[in-house]
Amino acid sequence: MAKQEKITFRPEGDDPVDFYVLEQTRIAGVDYILVTDAEEGDGEALILKDTSRDGEEDGMYTIVSDEQELVAVAGVFENMLEDIEFECE
Repeated sequence: MAKQEKITFRPEGDDPVDFYVLEQTRIAGVDYILVTDAEEGDGEALILKDTSRDGEEDGMYTIVSDEQELVAVAGVFENMLEDIEFECE
């Protein structure tokens, strides 16, 4: 397996958090990334949506929380990655 890209998020008012990018996709003109907190093995995964404007230097990502959007995007990622299965809590 190829080494995963590591990215650091800097939430306002919180300490920076590192995530590993598993996959990315673009749906209806919106970019999504699937990230995990573990470099290898099982970890907590999040689907993040790029909410930055065109031309912005830094990306702005928010956690996808709308249930319909989450199910739809998770299905796309499951199809892209054969060894990924989501368990919603």
